[in-house]
Amino acid sequence: QVQLVESGGGLVQAGGSLRLSCAASGRTFSLRNIGWFRQAPGKERGFVAAISRGGGSTYYTDSVKGRFTISRDNAKNTVYLQMNNLKPEDTAVYYCAATWLSITTMTAGSMDYWGQGTQVTVSS
Repeated sequence: QVQLVESGGGLVQAGGSLRLSCAASGRTFSLRNIGWFRQAPGKERGFVAAISRGGGSTYYTDSVKGRFTISRDNAKNTVYLQMNNLKPEDTAVYYCAATWLSITTMTAGSMDYWGQGTQVTVSS
């Protein structure tokens, strides 16, 4: 069992930055790959970024490459999403999720555990 709690969301102007955190509890956290997803109003939840259990591999959706960085600290049971140069189209509720699946095959329907989400709003 893994429990996930996101934090760090907020309101920021376009071009600004935010760092999201995903704090986890549960013995298997460090064994699981972690993904960040987002869901804007009226849209499906979509993949943003993922990191392997050891932190050595990462994977991003094209729209955030070069702007977002995912990282993890297994000693602190936490995964981070550093978001730079934010755009209004990044506005969404951001969720972290855990799975045994490969970081390149994650989908919203395939994750095992989810957090409650944190709102990110980017104003133009």
